[in-house]
Amino acid sequence: MTQSRSLDVERLEREVKAVYRDVARTPDEEFHFEMGRPLAERLGYPSTHLDAVPDDAIDSFAGVGYHFDLADLREGEDVLDLGSGSGMDVFVAAGHVGETGSVTGLDMTDEQLSKARRLGDEWGFETVAFEAGYVEDLPFEDDSFDAVVSNGVVNLSAEKDRVFEEIARVLRPDGRLALSDIVSEARMPERIKTNADLWAACIGGAEQVDDYRSTVEAAGFDVTAVETNPEYEFVSEQAQGACATYGVMSVSLAARVR
Repeated sequence: MTQSRSLDVERLEREVKAVYRDVARTPDEEFHFEMGRPLAERLGYPSTHLDAVPDDAIDSFAGVGYHFDLADLREGEDVLDLGSGSGMDVFVAAGHVGETGSVTGLDMTDEQLSKARRLGDEWGFETVAFEAGYVEDLPFEDDSFDAVVSNGVVNLSAEKDRVFEEIARVLRPDGRLALSDIVSEARMPERIKTNADLWAACIGGAEQVDDYRSTVEAAGFDVTAVETNPEYEFVSEQAQGACATYGVMSVSLAARVR
C-alpha cells in the first residue's frame, strides 16, 4: 500500500508538527479532537493508572483508544511507544513493566519530547526514555523490543506499509503490537487523501479498515484482535462529516510477529 504521490508529504509533516506543538504548549486550546483525563477515562484507562502519571502529560493526551488490555505488558519487558507525545502512554506502560523493564517513547515534535523528558525527570521515572525520530525509519536495532504500542499516530503517516515493516523489524521473535488508530469503513476519494490539511486532522490518512489490517499482515504479523472504540468521538464539524460519509472511526488492534 502506497499513498498517492500527489500528497505533499513535507507540508503534511509541517501541519502535523504544528498541531502537536500546540498540543504540548497549550492543551487548553480548542482542537479538532478531545484531550485530557476525561477522554482517557472514557476510553478505558483505569483511574489508578492515571493517578501515577503526571497531570501535565494527561492534559496533553490526544489518544483515540485504549489498548493496554490487548498489549498485555509484563514485568521486565522492553516497550516502544510510537508517537509518544507528552508521554502519558509511556508513563502508563512503565507501571506495567516495573523497575526491571523499560519504555522508550519516539516522537518527531521537539516540544512534545521536551515536555515528556521534563515530566519524566520531575516524577522520577528512571526506566523511561524519549527519542526523536520518525515512525517510518525507527532509530533502533533489530529485535530491540518485546512490545510496541501506539495511539492515534499511524494514520498520520503516508507510508503505513513502511511503518509496520519497521515495527516488525524492531520487535523480538513473537513480539507484540497493540495500537489504537483512526480508520474508515469506506475508501476515501483522492481529493481527500491528497489534502494535507485533512491528513493533519486525522481524516485524510484514515485507511479503509480491511486495507489497514492487510497492511499489518503483509509486514509479517498475525492480527489477533480488532475492536471498535465507540467512546471516541471527533469534535469538529469537518471530522464529524467524514465520520458520517465515510465511516471514519477509532479501532484498537493487536497483532503478533509471525
